[in-house]
Amino acid sequence: MYCDRCGLNFLPKQSVCTRCKRVPTRYWFQFMSLVTVLVAVLCNTVLGLFLLPRLAEAHHARSLFRGWYWFNQKAAFYGWVPLAIGLLAWDYFVWKEARPKVKGWFTRKLLTLSLAAGVAPLLPWWIPAGQPPGQFLSMISRHAGLPVMLAWGVVLFVTILVCIDPESRDYLLGHGRTLSIVSTAMLVLVLAMTIVGWSLTY
Repeated sequence: MYCDRCGLNFLPKQSVCTRCKRVPTRYWFQFMSLVTVLVAVLCNTVLGLFLLPRLAEAHHARSLFRGWYWFNQKAAFYGWVPLAIGLLAWDYFVWKEARPKVKGWFTRKLLTLSLAAGVAPLLPWWIPAGQPPGQFLSMISRHAGLPVMLAWGVVLFVTILVCIDPESRDYLLGHGRTLSIVSTAMLVLVLAMTIVGWSLTY
């Protein structure tokens, strides 16, 4: 890649230009897009905890906010599944040639184990290989949210592990323009829904 300020070519593993010591614009796009996604998710989480339950029970636009509340609940429980599948697909089709052997093997094993642990309790009882041990099922019955939290933790850990390296982050996020459009649209949608809900409540 090349520096858009002085034109010097440098390796993607380097976070700054070796001549002018400036961070490339694409890295700023990537960073700000990730921050925008984080802000949108945090705003949606706060709304789901404090505002949406009251809006879902109100008489104004009940179906809209009930649908939003239902989507938040399903995304909290199962949203890690498409993310894990997407990371595995990206690892196989995009990162396949450039991934480090140890890191690639480690991230694939973590994602595969999390998917297997999430799918195993859903398999029919008559499949012997699909039945997890009884201790695992009793732990799930005692701590219902533990498997979901562990799965989200695995996906978050793998994402941080990939994004902390400039070269692998570049493979995952590209120039950052598409991600910036998606993240901005997510934030605008959450804010617009919040304003509509607030106006209907008060």
